[in-house]
Amino acid sequence: AKRQGKWEYGSRARGIRAAVILPIDDAADGRHVILVEQYRVPLGKACIELPAGLIGDDSEGEDPLVAAGRELEEETGYRAERLDNLGEFYSSPGMVSESFTLVRASGLTKTGEGGGVEGEGITPLRVALDELAEFIEAKRAGGYAIDVKLLILLGSDYLKLSA
Repeated sequence: AKRQGKWEYGSRARGIRAAVILPIDDAADGRHVILVEQYRVPLGKACIELPAGLIGDDSEGEDPLVAAGRELEEETGYRAERLDNLGEFYSSPGMVSESFTLVRASGLTKTGEGGGVEGEGITPLRVALDELAEFIEAKRAGGYAIDVKLLILLGSDYLKLSA
């Protein structure tokens, strides 16, 4: 943790950045998103998230799109024909200084089982976009954490849900 005046916040060492991938699978059986389930130590439980990984984890100065393509395939077992940089975002600006580059992945081809590198314990999930709200609510009811970035996919429909 770092401190500046009364503020305490978290920061990654060496200014390491992250790539978060929004993988959309336009297939014959409809439009799907590829999510991941992973146990998160700070939360003490499994979390449903978009695939993500560190930029420059292996090589300094790595391009965010290269990192995103690598992480997508490692975590989900899908390779993208096209990767688009959608910009830099901050997930919790009052608490952490970390930003992430959001990358849309399309033209997906299944190349393997995914799961990440050894010890990551990642489970890829292919979810129909028109069933996403129900999927997330079922996971939440089952005790899973839900990453705030999934609101990207729920969008304005989520605001219409009755309380």
